[in-house]
Amino acid sequence: MAGFVEETARRRGIDQPLQMTVAASDGERLYGARYASGPVVNSLFVSADASAVRALYPDDTRFQQFSDEARAVVSEPLGDLPGLWHELPAGTAIVVQPGDDDRVPFTPRAPALRN
Repeated sequence: MAGFVEETARRRGIDQPLQMTVAASDGERLYGARYASGPVVNSLFVSADASAVRALYPDDTRFQQFSDEARAVVSEPLGDLPGLWHELPAGTAIVVQPGDDDRVPFTPRAPALRN
């Protein structure tokens, strides 16, 4: 999608057409990306896993109900809880999953043209 938008805009002489933060889930993993065609990029944050959050804030009952692997992906940090939110770098995609998360560069590709 991002490659299609940029390629379509390029053909029409539009510079820096895309700024996005996006997240989607397949029910087992959460996929997120932070990207822009130009230098201004909206923010995207991922929380530490719930077990790490409980270690940081052992007396905060809000975190007791979440599984150890629970995480959130948000555009802006929710609440003033140091150590909870980690900003995803611009041009990066993340796969939030059980165990270690995967972070990879996000570089849109123009779609192959169909005949």
